This record gives sequence, structure tokens and C-alpha cells, in this order.
Amino acid sequence: MVTQVPSSSSVPSAPAFDPARRPAAAAGVPPPSRRPRATGTGRLLTAAVAGALLVLPPLPAAADDGRDGDSNGGGGGRKVLTIAVSQSVDSLSPFRAQRLVSTTVHRLAYEYLTNYDVTDGRPIPGLATSWRSSPDKLTWTYTIRQNARWSDGRALTAYDAAWTFDKILTDENAATASGSFTANFRQVTAPDARTLVVRLKKPQATMVALDVPIVPRHIWEKVGDFSTFNNDKRFPVVGSGPFVITDFKIDQYLRLRANPSFWRGAPKFDELLLKYYKDGDAAVAALRKGEVSFVQGLTPAQAKALAGERSIRVNDAPGRRFLALATNPGARSRDGKTFGSGHPALLDPAVRKALFHAVDRRTLVEKVFQGHAVEGDGYIPPRYAAYFWKPAAGQRIGYDPARAAALLDRAGYRRNADGRRAGKDGRPLDFRLLCHAVDAHDRAIGKYLREWWGELGIGLRVDCLDNVSDPWLKGDYDLAFDGWSVNPDPDFALAIHTCAALPATPRDTGSTDNFICDRRYDELYAAQSAEYDPAVRAGLVKRLQSRLYDTGYMNVLAYPNAVEAYRTDQIASITTMPGAAGNIWGQDGYWSWWSAVPAAGAGDGTPDGTGARTILLALGAALVPAVVLAILVVLRRRATVEDRE
Repeated sequence: MVTQVPSSSSVPSAPAFDPARRPAAAAGVPPPSRRPRATGTGRLLTAAVAGALLVLPPLPAAADDGRDGDSNGGGGGRKVLTIAVSQSVDSLSPFRAQRLVSTTVHRLAYEYLTNYDVTDGRPIPGLATSWRSSPDKLTWTYTIRQNARWSDGRALTAYDAAWTFDKILTDENAATASGSFTANFRQVTAPDARTLVVRLKKPQATMVALDVPIVPRHIWEKVGDFSTFNNDKRFPVVGSGPFVITDFKIDQYLRLRANPSFWRGAPKFDELLLKYYKDGDAAVAALRKGEVSFVQGLTPAQAKALAGERSIRVNDAPGRRFLALATNPGARSRDGKTFGSGHPALLDPAVRKALFHAVDRRTLVEKVFQGHAVEGDGYIPPRYAAYFWKPAAGQRIGYDPARAAALLDRAGYRRNADGRRAGKDGRPLDFRLLCHAVDAHDRAIGKYLREWWGELGIGLRVDCLDNVSDPWLKGDYDLAFDGWSVNPDPDFALAIHTCAALPATPRDTGSTDNFICDRRYDELYAAQSAEYDPAVRAGLVKRLQSRLYDTGYMNVLAYPNAVEAYRTDQIASITTMPGAAGNIWGQDGYWSWWSAVPAAGAGDGTPDGTGARTILLALGAALVPAVVLAILVVLRRRATVEDRE
């Protein structure tokens, strides 16, 4: 049992939550059920959905470009920390979001039952102050803290947690992001406001690592169709985390305001501004000029250039992410339908193995990452030593172009008169590779692959797109650069390759990463999920990785370091995870941004005066020209008191 001293604050009583006694549906909103995914525009939401205004002072209006003009430290203005991001938000609905930038935002906006210790990643209390299991491990009881509140002032109770888990359990459209955590749940109830009870079908080892944002029942129960609702139309968004989402424009910016009622205490920065940059060099230039406080995903050249800059600190630490090369195994859904346009040759294990034998991982680490990565092996990064796995010498698919050529010859893909390889049907081995346009590493690796595979007689077209999600979900690709950030408990990253993660039909969106469905893999996954002995479970996870490796649908190229930088004249201190040699962006928790301390005396970071203009826009058009001019002069003088990058 893990315990934490509860607060003495009281919580109003409420009727126990039980799925069998759900309240009547709101007008126009059907009761929770396994509804088919809506086609067309879907159901409309009532005006009250997910956008109930917070009991907070009004926020200044945001300029359309997301630029901020408030003080980062001195002058009595709000302290704003601006973060450059390159990944698009896929959804602000915790029930749908899967991208790192989105799940990072949800870590900031919502509390989870448990969290991860910032020093070593062990489970610690979150919303739950303690938990216990029955002797047979089939019933888990959590005590919900008394001092947690929603940002609209209402008490956060066990009823909210029970509703969240039950919604994922009973509505397939709400299970896209977190369905693997509840698939084994039999029933979720809240006998009272402080008690959550989960009954399982069989033991489940992840019961203290349920990475599911708890949402406010009084807001979300009004949502009709969870397959289309993205929670991005009404702001501020009611949450319980250290920050509150206050504004969002796709591929421009996302704003979060410090939550003064957060149970751990309010963050020291008043606001976070995530500002989107399609081009990494533009983000680095903004860091140099002081327009942003933090940049992540640096290339080796960018990191080297910034290392010598005054007032900039580069953080280079082992990452929690892997970069893999994934093949299309034949996109399919759980109803047995196949779809997409994957090259049929990739259904041949010999072809997949040949491609991987023609990839020199050492060269990629040395030339592309310039040493800021570790050569890839298993699915779990070496940062998680208990689960890290390496293939045996006879199992490893190492760099061996001659063996690759022999495999293709034996499989019937021989060179023609032009030196190109083709199958017996005459179709050439010409592949398409999905590449993230914003990722310089993808583009650089793509050039090497085109050269290495070209020497084998294989053609490659590298499609670097702003949006790779659409063709990926439709199965319209042959190969793709793939990568996930792995949590201290690896269950979720493993679950996305199970048959259960496939979409229900070709029209649906499952949680699958790459349409992999292998029964032996599923058996090993189920075994590790039910194993409570840490050593035994770690052994099963390694066997599971071995099976995934041998199927040959994907191959890990590297474990990139977390290479990031921030301005020390804007951020005085910030917590890495783990504390020694850890990352800042994309943590397993909210520690970095909740702990960040503003530097003293920082200016507004907008030397051209755009910050002042933003504030004037918020004041409205009622100001007469003379007053506007006077305020502009004062604000611009304040902005130049200190050089903020």
C-alpha cells in the first residue's frame, strides 16, 4: 500500500456512481452505449459541453499568431513561458489524443490516479492517495484525495474517476487513446466520493500505472459522439492539473494558464504558450532572439551552435523514445476487412528482412545523429534497464548487404536488365516511405535508405508530409518512420501492436500503431499484463520484444537522445526526469513545467513591440489614439529594461 497524508478539506456528499444507475441522458444526447461511429458531421454538442467557464479572472485576448507580450519575470506582468513545438496536436480530447504533444498537454491539464516519481519513475500518489488490492488481485480500491478540485471550483471526486473509466470501457469511440487500460475491467464503481473500486476479469499488473486523464463528469457526460468531439471549441477547458487550457489554434499555438487551485500548489509561471514551428531552424532563431523560452528536438548542428550562446543552456540526455522503420503488414480491421495500398511484396518476410539487413544503424547514429543517439535493438529504450532487450547474435538483423541480396534472390526478386528487382509478376520493388516533414532526422535517414536500397535494385520514394496521420490510418503507405515515447511501465507501448488495437472496421480509428496482429505476440502480451512479480514480468516483456522483432514488421533504428535548449535569462531552474541526466520535454508527468522557476528581471521577449500590440488588442478598440500611444510607449520601455534573448 502507498499512502499520503490527506488534506482536511471536506467534499460534499453525492450519490454513489454505479454504471447500472446512470442519470438520464441530456436532451439530444443518447445514454452511454457501444454506438457505431457516426458518419458525416456526427452529433452536435449542447452549448454547455466541455467549455464551461472557469471561476477565474478573465484572460486577455490572444493574438491570432500566438505571440505573447507579457512579462516573463519583472515589471509586475504575467510570467509566460513560451515553448516551441513542431508536432501538431491531434486532439484535445483525452479520449482520442495519442501524439506526444497532445498527451503532454493532457498531463498538464488533468490529474491521473497515480503519477511517476521524478527521480526514478516509480508509481506515486496522484488523485489517489492510497490503493490496495484484494488477495486474488481482482479488486482494486483507491482512496481519492480530498483537496483536489476542478478549475471551475467544483470538487473532484471518485464519481469523476469512475465515470471516466466506465466511459472508456463501455463506449468504443471513447477508447481510442486508453482502451488498453480498461479492456480487462469488469466493473468500475464509486461507493462514495472518496472511494473508487475497480473489479477485474483477471489480474492486471498496470493498476498503479493507469495513464488515463480523469475528466470532469459534469462536463463530459454532455458529449454525444466521442469519435468526433475534439474539445477544442470552447475555452477555458475545465481540468484539474497544474495548468488550464485557455486557447488553441491548430498549427499555431496553444495556451495554458496556471491553475491556482492545483492541489500540489500553483506553478510559478502564470502561463505556458506552446508555439508551433514547422521549421526547426526558425524555432532555434526564435530562441536566440528571445521569442521562445524552450526548444526541443534539436539536430546535432543546432545543439552545437547553441552550446556556445550566452544565456542558453543545452540539455542532452538519454531519451525515452525509439525511432523505427515500420512496414505496412497489410492494413486490416477486426471485422476481417483489408484496406489500403501497401506493396504486397512486404507481406513476404524475406523481403522485409532483406530491407533491414541493408540498413547500417551505426552509420545513422554517427552521421545523422552525430553521437546523440544509441544504436537500436529492442522495442524498449535502454533508459528502462529492467525491460531493455537485445537480440541474440544469431537473431540480430545486422548490416549485411550481401545477405540482403541473397534473400531477395531466393525469394524470386531478381535483377532485370536495368539492375532493378521485380517479382515474378513483373511488379518492381519500388516502395513509398512516409516521412515527417518537420523531422530533419527522417529526411536525412531517407537519403541513406534510398542509396542503400538502390544498390540492391530497390526503388524508394520518400514522402515527407506535414500530415502523415491520414495516409497512415488509411493504410496508404509501404513503409514509415515510426516512433513512440515509452512510459516507465511499457504496457501501453506494447498494447498498440495487439490484435485488439486494430480498428473495428476500416472506417474506424483503432489504437493500433501499424496494423500488426500476431497471436503469439498477443499471448505474451496477456501474460505480462497479468504478472505481478517484477522479475517474471520483465522476462515476459523481453520475450514479447523478441517476438515482435522476429515478425519483422518493424525494426528499431535508434534511441535518440533528448536534445533540447532553454534560455537561462527566462527560466532560472527546471526539473529534468530523471533528476540525473533526464529530459525536460515529454516527461512522464508534469514536473518540468510545474517546477520551472522564472528568471528575475526578464523582459517581454518581443523586441519589435509585438507584445505591446497584443496587449493593446486585448484592451479593445475603445481606447482613444492618445491613450493607446501612451500605453505603447510605457510598455515598450518596460520591454527593453532587460535583454531577454
